[in-house]
Amino acid sequence: MKVVLLVLALSAGLWATIEVLLRVLLGFGNPLIYIADAECGYLLAPNQRVRRLANRIEINEYSMRTVAIALRPTPDTLRVLLLGDSVANGGWWTDQTDTISEIMARQLSLQVQHLASDAQSSIKVNYSDFEVLNASANSWGPRNQLAYAKRFGVFGAKAVVLLLNTDDLFSSPPSAQVVGRDRSYPDRQPRSATLELLGRYLLPTLPAPQLAAESDVVGCNLEAIRQIQKIAVSANVEFLLAVTPKRGEFGDSGSRDWEVKARSRLAELVECEKITYIDFLPIFNSAAKLPTLYRDSIHLSPEGNQLVSKTISSEIVAVFLQNKS
Repeated sequence: MKVVLLVLALSAGLWATIEVLLRVLLGFGNPLIYIADAECGYLLAPNQRVRRLANRIEINEYSMRTVAIALRPTPDTLRVLLLGDSVANGGWWTDQTDTISEIMARQLSLQVQHLASDAQSSIKVNYSDFEVLNASANSWGPRNQLAYAKRFGVFGAKAVVLLLNTDDLFSSPPSAQVVGRDRSYPDRQPRSATLELLGRYLLPTLPAPQLAAESDVVGCNLEAIRQIQKIAVSANVEFLLAVTPKRGEFGDSGSRDWEVKARSRLAELVECEKITYIDFLPIFNSAAKLPTLYRDSIHLSPEGNQLVSKTISSEIVAVFLQNKS
């Protein structure tokens, strides 16, 4: 009997130790929570602060990966609304300070300060504070982002940036079916960090819910991009579209036929609607250290985030400040 009790006590102690280590060191037991939404499909639950693998993640009252904000910026604040997917969001693998939106805010400040201090520049700079709001979620596509913009508006931003990946041109319509079903979109806290670890990495994945097939999914997403531009135009703010390529679009094989066709249709939309457009495919292709720009086939490394942030910020300064100030 004593042996049994000793084994139980040791097992309980081991479990408690593992539980504490998983929570303190890795952040398990406290994942980001998602909520189903009829129009957006799903949103990150408002007002969350978690740490995952030592990375700080903060979600504000508007389901943005951004600190709490005022609904409207102060007159001396240049506010940018960034709409995106997991590339913009940064996920659990990116600390809050290293997200594209946070880097953009710092880049805008640096570039505007440089303009203001340039003796040869005639540009008058009226901004002393810079905000980039990060409205994004994993696997969002243009139709999710459109639904978000319709729901919340542009928050008094002076520019709206839609940051997509090539894959987003093929994204499905908004759906809440993954919430609470897919391990990546939990709708409640797990009972313990240990159970979350087991559920995430050891248990089999549930099959993805089947959505109705669309005859022209690319066309639907292109129309959503056009509608987002219309929201920006109606709000009298600048609209900028940026698209990052997949890692597989480089090298000898290059983009696959359907990706080339989708990008060609996107180029036609950009030309027709006169959209300010940054195609990162040639920019990445000319980068000296292309392999260091990605952490996997789609998501960017810290170096990739830096390049994207700097490029978009420079375009905002060129299009907005130099043309509008």
